[in-house]
Amino acid sequence: MFHGEALRSSFQALRANKFRAFLTALGLVIGNASVILVVTISLTSRDYVLDQIQRIGSNLVYAQYEAGNNPSMAAAAADYIKIADVDAVRAQLGARAVAVTGVMNSFDKMRIQGREEDVAIIGSDHYYPAVRNLDLLAGRFFDDSDVTQRRRVALLMERLARRLFGSQSAAVGQTVKLHELQFTVIGTFKEKTESFGLSELSGENVLIPMSVLRYFSPIERIDPMYVQAKNSDDVLPITQIVKSIIEARHREGARYRVENLAAILDAARRIATVLTIVLMMVSALALIISGIGIMNIMLVTVTERTREIGLRMAVGAARRDVLQQFLAEAVMISLAGGVAGIVIGVAVPLSVRYFTDEFAIPISPISILVAFTVSLIVGLVFGILPANRAARLNPTEALRYE
Repeated sequence: MFHGEALRSSFQALRANKFRAFLTALGLVIGNASVILVVTISLTSRDYVLDQIQRIGSNLVYAQYEAGNNPSMAAAAADYIKIADVDAVRAQLGARAVAVTGVMNSFDKMRIQGREEDVAIIGSDHYYPAVRNLDLLAGRFFDDSDVTQRRRVALLMERLARRLFGSQSAAVGQTVKLHELQFTVIGTFKEKTESFGLSELSGENVLIPMSVLRYFSPIERIDPMYVQAKNSDDVLPITQIVKSIIEARHREGARYRVENLAAILDAARRIATVLTIVLMMVSALALIISGIGIMNIMLVTVTERTREIGLRMAVGAARRDVLQQFLAEAVMISLAGGVAGIVIGVAVPLSVRYFTDEFAIPISPISILVAFTVSLIVGLVFGILPANRAARLNPTEALRYE
């Protein structure tokens, strides 16, 4: 029997039992679709998480005062990071840093919608919006002259501007009272990537020049200092340099925490990899179960067609021909289910693009190749036992089988 004849016979046998063939292939459809969807979801979630972390601040290094064996409050105040430390880091890093800035924190009461509420005030400079990756909604950010000339200007976060003045554009040009002084609102902003209150931005902040806020704070304290490295490869060396500069400018007992986002990015990548492996194992189990289903159905098919097998052998079919026919049936079922699963697995991510442009869902060509290869292997591996059993039947006994 030629291979073409084996395929034709297999196809005719499957057509004779369409519903059974469909149910047998259904497991492969689900398994292959899940493999592609799992890889797609893993890639999409990994890229989204990494992008969100990177958008908080590209190549970001941050420094904070941690602790020290302070003999007095005066010594503790001296240990804090100062504006002079920010200037020193900026001067020593030079072109290696895109920007260096610091944050001072304060609180004051503000009348919002008829009642007084505590509002967090942030003092910084004109480098802060670039380092923290802020999105300007209306007006403008600080410039160098606002900071050096200690102008009483302010920026409001999106939610606070809306509560105070109704909209972003309406807030620009208005005045707010902070520490008994009038500040002119020059702009409104928001975080491009939400930090959910884990940074100094809580959602309803007022941003004013650090040079102005300094006079309202009893103790000068930068918390934290931000450094944006120019190159990603330079983040780790700059982290060590910043720590060395700060420690050299303060007494020996003070301790400072200087970190970067590299550790967080690495952790996110590891978590995404582990999650992908676990989900792939679950999908692999679905494919194995599908293969077992194919084997069981083919064993039942061999039993039902025992007389047919005996008749084929009696008229001259070789054992190899019978083996090829039943193995071809198993492979055809497996590949049909696999291809259908691949089509579904690819169609779902593609269809999402018609509903939203915010997410670019990547489809991995490797996952498609793996799914197709696994379908072929499943058909061969789990079809060999039934096919071998059919080929080993005794023609005489097969013809007498009822």
